[in-house]
This record gives sequence, structure tokens and C-alpha cells, in this order.
Amino acid sequence: MVQDFAWLRRGTVEIFPQPTDADNETESLEKRLANTHRPLRVKLGIDPTGADIHLGHSIPVRKLRAFQDAGHTAVLIIGDFTARIGDPTGKSEVRRQLTQANVAQNAQTYLDQVRPILDFDTPGRLEVRHNSEWLSGLNLGKILELLSTMTVGQMLAKEGFAERYKQENPIFLHEFLYPLMQGYDSVAVAADVELGGTDQKFNIAVGRDLQRHFGQQPQFGLLLPILIGTDGVQKMSKSLGNYVGLSAHPSDKYQKLQGTADQLLAQYFELLTDLPLDKLPENPRDRQMLLAWEVVRQYHGELAANEAKEAAKSGGQEGAVPEFSLAGVSQFPVKLAYLLNVSGLCKSSGEGKRKIQEGGVRLDGDRISDVDTTFHEPSELHGRVLQVGKNKFVRLVV
Repeated sequence: MVQDFAWLRRGTVEIFPQPTDADNETESLEKRLANTHRPLRVKLGIDPTGADIHLGHSIPVRKLRAFQDAGHTAVLIIGDFTARIGDPTGKSEVRRQLTQANVAQNAQTYLDQVRPILDFDTPGRLEVRHNSEWLSGLNLGKILELLSTMTVGQMLAKEGFAERYKQENPIFLHEFLYPLMQGYDSVAVAADVELGGTDQKFNIAVGRDLQRHFGQQPQFGLLLPILIGTDGVQKMSKSLGNYVGLSAHPSDKYQKLQGTADQLLAQYFELLTDLPLDKLPENPRDRQMLLAWEVVRQYHGELAANEAKEAAKSGGQEGAVPEFSLAGVSQFPVKLAYLLNVSGLCKSSGEGKRKIQEGGVRLDGDRISDVDTTFHEPSELHGRVLQVGKNKFVRLVV
């Protein structure tokens, strides 16, 4: 009987190796899935280099859930050790190294944000691991063994390194260790499959090489596309402002997604939902509203999705989020802690500072952790949603 692997292929750019590849592989991932007598171990690594993630980050997590639903074991690796280096892929300069405290705080927020996607409850369906478990204990001998598996020429072939070398931008030796450490994660958890964006092929291939070096059966790599942002031009990115945050208010999610450009709708439905692609509404406006409703439902439930839809109909972009007029602020510049007080989100500026220090304050879904954060003009804040905890929101207006 031929199994239907539509769930596996949906949104997938590449699965490697294939039986036709030059390394004489004789088995495809589909054949492995069809013939296995045990759940496969499917790895996804997430480096908590920031506090918040967006819909673009959700794509491999959703594929991980698809493997769970097919009966396999998701191995979610929190890269609390590798995050302190930072993946150099595509970077034109060395990344700022994070402290252990930064990484620990970010890691917890990541888990909170992916909880609506993954099955955390079914026994045997999820392992959450931290790669400090095995990487922090590597001695110099083991590190030298890892380094001996790759040449400088191979490393310079990695995306970004060749350009930096050509442009005489510094490449630090600890950056060379990153793909080896990520690859060693696959050895440590005995991965059968590793998921990642198309920019992760080099790192996943290193994992295959290291598994072979340590006597394991090499993993398959499954690559997923990089999501185009809401501007319809560049990849979704917080720095570009074209993103939809997983922790954003339901009404904000709905408002942004109901305006999705027509040329993006097919990709967004394929990558962000499980809806059958051949049964979508013909009218583009109906497709936009269905997309917005379905994504909000996934993260917040049907009630919140219906409320966000009704709020969008009746209240425009303000939706169901109460407003606070910045005219109530006596003068600018203003510190965030004071703003939390006068807006009614906190009982005092002191409580506001504590909430910031505890990581409970967000602006447009982005966590703010600096108690000295200051805003100089009302225009910096107009239209933005200020949040404390999970249930307190105000939209700031001039």
C-alpha cells in the first residue's frame, strides 16, 4: 500500500539526501517512514537569541507537530549553549554574545510561545532538551575531534563566510565552532530527521557528517521556506517591522493578517494553516479574513478569533484593545515605568519597574527588559500596543 505523505511534503522545499544523490544513498525519507518499526526522532533546534518569535519562526515548529501527529517523537532542542555564540549564517559581522541569564530568560519565553503549536501532553511525543547538557561538558580532546572533521575550505563555503572573507570582514574562530556544535546536537540526541529553514542546509549536512563519524545512521534533512513578511517583499523580520508576533494580541494578529497581499495568500495558507488548499474561498477578501481567523484560532481559540473578527468589523484597526491617550502624559521624554502607571496597567511606577525586570512588559509583542527605557516623542508610541502579562493591553494614541 502506498502511503500518503501529503503532510510531509506540504510546504517542504527539499528533503535530502534522495536516492539519486551522489553519496549512494538507497533510501528516501518516505521509505524510512513507511518501513520503520519505531517512532523516528525528529530534531528541531531553536537558539533563544531574542525574547520573541513571529509567524516565520512557527513554520518548522508546525512541521514538527505534523511529525508528532504522524506518531513520531519531536526533539525540541533549546540551544542555550549555541545561542551564546549565535548562528553566523547570513551575517555580515560577528554576532553579539549573550549572557547565560539572557539566554535562560529567552528560552522560557520561546517555550511559552510554541506551546499552542506542539503536543506537550501525549507521552512519548515530545522531548525538550537543552544543548548545554552535552556541549558544556566537552573537553579539549573532544573539541579537537570535532574540528578534525572539517577543513577551513569547507567552512569558508558556508553561506556568509565566503563573502566576509572576501570583504576582509573578521571571522572569529568561535564562529567556526557553531555548525560543528549544532551538528553534534544531532549526535547527542540520535536524530533521524532534522528540520530547518533553507538557510540551514549547511548546518544540517554537518550533523549528517558527524553522525557518520560517530558511527550513527545519518539523519535526513528537511528544509522549509523562509516566510515573506507582511510587506510582500522581504523576509519576515522584527527589525523590518513586517512581522506578526506569536505573542501579539489576537486583534493585532487579525488586523495584520486580514490585510495580507494577494500574492502572499497561497504561501501563508500553505505554511501557516492545515486548511485544504483546494477548498479556499475564491474571493480574495474572503481568503484574507479566513486566514486571519484561522491563525488567531490556532493561538488563542475560536472565541478570541470570533471576537477579533467582530472587533475588526466594528472598530477598525483599534479592534478590542482599549485606548489610552498620550495627552494624559504630562510631558515627554517619558520613562516606560511611568507610562505603565499613568496608563493604568500598573498601580505605580515601582510596580512598572518590577514588571519590566520580570520580563512581563511588551510593546507590539516585543518584550522590553530595560527599566530605563525612555520615549522622547508621542509619535514614537502612536498606535502601538502596550501589554503587561497575558491579559492587560492598551493601545497608545496621540
